[in-house]
Amino acid sequence: MASGIFKVCMIVVTAIVNHPLLFPRNNATLPTTDEALIQKLREYEENHKTQQEQLEKLLSDQETPQEALAFWDIWSAMSMFLLLLIEVLRQDFMNRNSQDPGKEEDTFLSGNMLKGVSIPEKTILAAFYDQCIKVTTHEAARTREFVEGFVDDLLEALRSLCNRDADMEVEDSVCVGSTYENWRVNKPLECDLIVPFAPPEPFQFECRPWVIDQSITPHKQGYGTIRVCRPDDKEAGCVCGKTKLGEDLLCLVHSQNIKKNDNEDMNLLCSKNSNYLAKDQVMMWFQTSLTKAWSKISHKYEFDLNFRNLNIPGALRVKFRSGKVISFNITPVVQYEDSDLYLVSHFPSAPEPQDNIYWDISFAVYEKRFLKEVAKHLPDNSCHLSCLQIMTFLYSKQCSISGQTGLTTYHLKTVLLHLLLVRPSSEWDRSHLDSRLKDMLRSLEKCLLEKKLNHFMVGNPDLPESVKLPEVFRLAEPFNLFRPFVLNRDLYQNTLATFYEMLKNVNVLVNEYTLHTSLE
Repeated sequence: MASGIFKVCMIVVTAIVNHPLLFPRNNATLPTTDEALIQKLREYEENHKTQQEQLEKLLSDQETPQEALAFWDIWSAMSMFLLLLIEVLRQDFMNRNSQDPGKEEDTFLSGNMLKGVSIPEKTILAAFYDQCIKVTTHEAARTREFVEGFVDDLLEALRSLCNRDADMEVEDSVCVGSTYENWRVNKPLECDLIVPFAPPEPFQFECRPWVIDQSITPHKQGYGTIRVCRPDDKEAGCVCGKTKLGEDLLCLVHSQNIKKNDNEDMNLLCSKNSNYLAKDQVMMWFQTSLTKAWSKISHKYEFDLNFRNLNIPGALRVKFRSGKVISFNITPVVQYEDSDLYLVSHFPSAPEPQDNIYWDISFAVYEKRFLKEVAKHLPDNSCHLSCLQIMTFLYSKQCSISGQTGLTTYHLKTVLLHLLLVRPSSEWDRSHLDSRLKDMLRSLEKCLLEKKLNHFMVGNPDLPESVKLPEVFRLAEPFNLFRPFVLNRDLYQNTLATFYEMLKNVNVLVNEYTLHTSLE
């Protein structure tokens, strides 16, 4: 009797130890196809049948039916208990493995991607960076100075052509993006500027980001709508629509009679049959306005100006007589309240948006501010931007071979931002270039495997107060930048394959471009 119970227990323990959900092997991976998953289930089912046959044999060897029945009762009770235990432990295992990246160093930096992949040592990486990627400070400063001065002149000409009582009011440009954060890789440098605009009085823009608008569905996280409030709209807040004024009394807001033409002009910038600002209409208005502004000042300059991409509002190219070309982007945006958040009509590097009334929300000003604040506490020869530039360079070269994927430079930048909150400042010295690059690669791989990369700004409790992000976004639920990978399996597999292909080619890419540059 005792020996039988011992054998039963040994079989049960063996089943638990070999359960894939409780004790996964170190080299185990999730099945990548339905066929692989079915095969795993078949193997598990066959193993279960074998264990059941062993139990039945043990029961048949007992001395009496009563002992067999007792064994069967024990087995049934233990089975029910173990099934409950397995489910509880499985849920705990899944919860522990789905922690947000950036919360704990061990969780965020876990990954086994570097096994079998050789990363160049720091001296080789440093030489590669200096020869192939690094942009001279003088060159970058000259490009930025020219672009900013020319854009100011262009916008001033645009304002002079506008009717202040009927046309949009264009404000001064704001410099954002990788060129102004000093990690731009593509040559020649390309500057990104955003231009806030507002409607003529008494119209108003009402911006509603997804964090305060419950009608915006989860797959539209990171977006917002812009409602045009007309003078006769009660929600605009004018008291003249709520009270009766005498014939001799005038509303200060509506003291001038508003023509129907003005109202119709505002409708032209809205989506059809709605009062929501439409991105394609804004793009047409902005391109037309820039064209008129250039016609007014073109005689002052000895170069040509043209649009290099008509699907982007202000993707412009300056071509000098010498043949030199400078490209830059001017993007119309709407400011969110009194913050440094902007609702952007189009991102230059993003695909054409499908929904015309949903605007991307840009945190570019806050991200630039964060990088500036962090740099104050990093070593003078910090390698954080060098790591981002090397990753961006290598991945862009791999994409030129394998084709475009769902991974963008903004994703790479987000990985770095998270990592800057995890690693101590002293570990970002240039002497740690290879180690920090490996950290970034591990972090990116982990996020890709989990299909989860949280936005750095939204819902991040570790974000420094000095960034001054609006409270509604600081306290909001984090949203996943890798959600498209969850919804699109083909996009995900293509992205993951390209990422691993890049890892295999790191040494080849580094050596090839370093050698090519040294021979020039």
